[in-house]
Amino acid sequence: MVEDKALETRCPEVCKMGEASAGRRAEVSRAARPSRSSTDLIYSLEDVPPWYLSLLLGFQHYITMASATLFSTILVASFLCLEVNNPARGALVCTVLVQSGIVTLMQTTFGVRLPVIQGTAFSFLVSVITLLTTVHPPCAALPLPNMTQEARQEEWLVRIRDVQGAIATVSVFQIFLGLTGLVGMMMRWITPLAIVPAVTLIGISLFDVCFDKVSSHWGISIMTIAMMILSSQYFSNVAVPLVVPTKNRRGCFSLTTTKAKLFKSFPVPLALFLTWGLCGILTAYNVLPPGSAARTDTSGDLLQRTPWLYVPYPGQWGWPTVTAAGVVSMLGACMASILESIADYHACARISGAPAPPISAINRGVFVQGLGCLLAGLLGTGSGTTSCSENVLVISVTRVASRRVVQTSAVILIVSGLIGKFGAALVTIPEPVVAGVLVVMLSMITSIGLSPLQQVDLSSSRNLFILGFSIFFGLLLPKWMARNPEWQVGTGWAAADQVLKVFLQTPMMVGGVVGCFLDNTIPGTPEERGLVAKPKEEEERLKDPGDPDEWCYDLQWITPCTWLSWTRYLPVSPTYWQWAPRLQQQARADTP
Repeated sequence: MVEDKALETRCPEVCKMGEASAGRRAEVSRAARPSRSSTDLIYSLEDVPPWYLSLLLGFQHYITMASATLFSTILVASFLCLEVNNPARGALVCTVLVQSGIVTLMQTTFGVRLPVIQGTAFSFLVSVITLLTTVHPPCAALPLPNMTQEARQEEWLVRIRDVQGAIATVSVFQIFLGLTGLVGMMMRWITPLAIVPAVTLIGISLFDVCFDKVSSHWGISIMTIAMMILSSQYFSNVAVPLVVPTKNRRGCFSLTTTKAKLFKSFPVPLALFLTWGLCGILTAYNVLPPGSAARTDTSGDLLQRTPWLYVPYPGQWGWPTVTAAGVVSMLGACMASILESIADYHACARISGAPAPPISAINRGVFVQGLGCLLAGLLGTGSGTTSCSENVLVISVTRVASRRVVQTSAVILIVSGLIGKFGAALVTIPEPVVAGVLVVMLSMITSIGLSPLQQVDLSSSRNLFILGFSIFFGLLLPKWMARNPEWQVGTGWAAADQVLKVFLQTPMMVGGVVGCFLDNTIPGTPEERGLVAKPKEEEERLKDPGDPDEWCYDLQWITPCTWLSWTRYLPVSPTYWQWAPRLQQQARADTP
């Protein structure tokens, strides 16, 4: 009681101390930041590149994210029974771009504050496909050519409303996890051997769908893949001379020659635009036969029918409808996206030369991501939102970890999404080109899912059994369920049968649950399971709440006002559990 009263008495003084120190935090943080030579970073987290470099590097993030978004939108549209020349396809792309830009700004400013891009989640994509193929009849079985325009319109609107309702409902669960701090508590049972099957199966489970898209034209797809590999791997150290404007001491601009590793910095846009342009040339000269998937005119007059300005708004497709089967299918996707995002936070922090994100930053990141899923459900993007692992890889390739670059990319996302014809133009990118880019991305997502195994003892037969069985069974059971749609669970309750059927057809949920159950029930040592304590130097750093490196996770305008005693109990506060030991120690020292 004496300590608490003394702490409360010192709160005004502590608050003033926090406000006074907030101004010099950035300066101390830069001094304590690792040197660029040791981290190999061109721009670190707090650095602000010149505006023209911010635009170029932000456009690189934009293209990387937009290619994955385009693939997801085209794929979802095909399961929504949406025609190729329907302007709603371009509207879906614009909606996703605007929503992703808004959530990215929220995440980098008020969320985890790491340079992460928020985009469509492949985990939600699997659940969306499962929901649409389980609850609704396949599009091939519908007499779409014989239906009226109003009937075809209502057919796809009913489907997307079910998807909207499921995503909006599970977003409330995600918001609750982040706001209450239950994410940190759940990590006790969510071990590396539970994360690996869930995240790895995201990429593997989309193998069949990706194969169908690539096989539409193997030549263009292989060319796209080869160009990405050449740019990012073989030509990564090739410097290209460039002429850039510079500003001298007198404030005048002049042109100077410099060299930049363009192949290393822009592998995705180089491969995408070159192959897209080649397809356009082959289409113009009729080298590609009519009806080929590699032609750029397969969307017909979609571009002419799309308005120049498009502003997405909540309820534009109608108000969401909630079903039990949809919520259960999206619940597994929600948990998988949270695990993927937490892994991305740690990977992004490591690549950016920043310390591991504290619990408060992770809570804020999950909370903001939940708000993003809620916005996606209200706007009707057709998918949930999560951190883009591909953009974390862009940081590792370009060695540019500036937060300002990602925020610039978010602005580009919003502006391009408001231009309706721009979204329609993206839809005209040939399917084999997009599929080639996604082959590389899905392979990297699979490898990212396997990366937590470096913490696990792979010489243990226990771990090898859990790993192999959870992945194999996560593929086996959903595949059997998909090939036997007439099989019924037989609980006697139709709603429960549908819920269980959707659950058993979601690979990442089956594999993640099996891996989590086996790893928490089969005896094993913490070292064997990859739960060993952090290194001593890391523990010492975490014990010191005044480490300047961690100030990069503070909220610029909010942290100086959170130096009150009660804020250490708020899971999303920057002072959550960090500053409490120091405040108690100061109060104890000043108490007679």
